Amino acid sequence: MKTESSLNQKQGHWILAKLGKKVLRPGGRLLTEWLVRNLEITSKDDVVEFAPGLGFTGSIACSYKPFSYTGVDMNKEAAVLAKKNIRYDKARVIIADAADTQLPDGFADKVYGEAMLTMQPIEHKRAIISEAYRLLKPGGYYAIHELGLQPDEVSEEVKNGLFKDLSSNIRVHARPMTAKEWKTLLEEQGFKVIKEQHSPMLLLEGSRILEDEGFFRTLKFLFNLLRYPDLRKRVQKMKQSFRKHQQNLDAIALIAQKPL
Repeated sequence: MKTESSLNQKQGHWILAKLGKKVLRPGGRLLTEWLVRNLEITSKDDVVEFAPGLGFTGSIACSYKPFSYTGVDMNKEAAVLAKKNIRYDKARVIIADAADTQLPDGFADKVYGEAMLTMQPIEHKRAIISEAYRLLKPGGYYAIHELGLQPDEVSEEVKNGLFKDLSSNIRVHARPMTAKEWKTLLEEQGFKVIKEQHSPMLLLEGSRILEDEGFFRTLKFLFNLLRYPDLRKRVQKMKQSFRKHQQNLDAIALIAQKPL
């Protein structure tokens, strides 16, 4: 592992990954599995994933044996990890911006991304969703799994306080949205939302970690927290932020379709 001080400057999700956490999505393993299952991937599908990260979801998607899988990531370190972890002979990972993949029009039957739109400003959110629309064949599915806000009528004051805490403690400019706002964003780019699922935002709670990681990986994660006190403090601050805003945070997954 790199020196603790250099790691401590990284974004929160990379710290968790370095400490041994494999599942980094806000709704956990179960919401990810719901998302992939409802994409209805078949052996005829060309699948594109935006920001595959460690390749956890890519491995699940490839277990359905699609015709092809293409991961798109701007981060070279993440791309290397994804390539290593997705063991499928029809899988590749390219270095590109999800808003400008350079892939052909109508290339994909299924496109999805998790925990990546949340971290983008609104215009880049729109650009990424628009790129998913361009990539999909008519009738194709686009799925997202993101950090949500609740209720739909949450005040701007609550939103701004939450944004400030997440940016300070996770070191990403996280901008979660309400279910209504996420669906409107997809619909503005031409999609029709056909399925919706929610999960509590419990990423760093013991029960969720055990559910996501299993017994032995949870032990490894806890052991690494004990070994690296500076990183443990960062994780504790992240957990405190999530708990502070628990009543207004959730995880949302949406399946949207490009019209025929």
